Amino acid sequence: MTQLSDAIREVLAGFDLPDGGTLVSRDMIRALTTEDGHVRFVIEAPSPEIARVMEPMRAAAERAVAALPGVATVKVALTAHSAPKAPSLKIGGHAQPQEGRMAPPGVKRLIAIGSGKGGVGKSTVSSNLAVALARAGKRVGLLDADIHGPSQPRMFGISRRPASPDGKTIIPLSAHGVTLMSIGFMLPEDKAVVWRGPMLMGALQQMLMQVEWGELDVLLIDLPPGTGDVQLSLGQKSDLTGAIVVSTPQDVALIDAKKALDAFATLKVPVLGLIENMSTFHCPNCGHEAHIFGHGGVAAEASRLGLPVLADLPIDLDTRLAGDAGTPVALGEGPMAQAYATLARRMIDTGVV
Repeated sequence: MTQLSDAIREVLAGFDLPDGGTLVSRDMIRALTTEDGHVRFVIEAPSPEIARVMEPMRAAAERAVAALPGVATVKVALTAHSAPKAPSLKIGGHAQPQEGRMAPPGVKRLIAIGSGKGGVGKSTVSSNLAVALARAGKRVGLLDADIHGPSQPRMFGISRRPASPDGKTIIPLSAHGVTLMSIGFMLPEDKAVVWRGPMLMGALQQMLMQVEWGELDVLLIDLPPGTGDVQLSLGQKSDLTGAIVVSTPQDVALIDAKKALDAFATLKVPVLGLIENMSTFHCPNCGHEAHIFGHGGVAAEASRLGLPVLADLPIDLDTRLAGDAGTPVALGEGPMAQAYATLARRMIDTGVV
């Protein structure tokens, strides 16, 4: 299936655009799937005006892909960035009955990233790990499941709304090599989501199962803090490959991190390891190292449970500035980017991703 996807992208890379680049180099191919030889993908034009003159290219791309060995059928949709049709994510909608587990087609692994409490940098870790895995050559998606407090739109610098060509299927957005979905794309940034549990589950089901994720090596799920409805539904109704728990070293954070670990154990979700965030502070002026939130707490808990510490990440101003600017620090080449690259490489080398 991967070979066919590569062959399709190679063919599409031969379609030159009038103003330079190709369909592939301009990142206009979305939601590519090749299930049992049945190929589907979306060509996303920069604007409705451009989309209106691209129909011949869409048809030509469809014919070219149909000619490839192993292709049974081809369906190509053409859409545009602006003025998209709104997805059918109804405010207050409940989860719908479905057969089987919540398993997005084409997604090889689902990894949840959780914490027992807010404020430990879980979303920052999620965004930078996603970018680092993408830079290492993996096909990565990131689902922002923190429905009450979505932060990934800001961290990836995206403010536009996803498209929905048929009013049912949602075409995810993409930035920095990562395929993204968040309730934050659907609402103004300052709009509160005041929903009860059934409404949360309806939104989670739609963002997981109605989104055209395409073929991904891994879909990271940025969980909300705590051990509530979202964690319960994912643990019971989806086949999570595993979970990563993020904590800071101090006792108050570890108390809640232990609850998150216990929740995953109760749900029979394997914990892949722990990450100690804000582990140390390196003074940029004198180089002094300080342990603002204590030291070694996460390592001690991991040792007690027989789990690995996947990374010790320092508290860092550049990380905060990059996240606020929509350009995760893992995109760069400094010490923090290297720390996330090392984390990604460890997960790849150990077969987690």
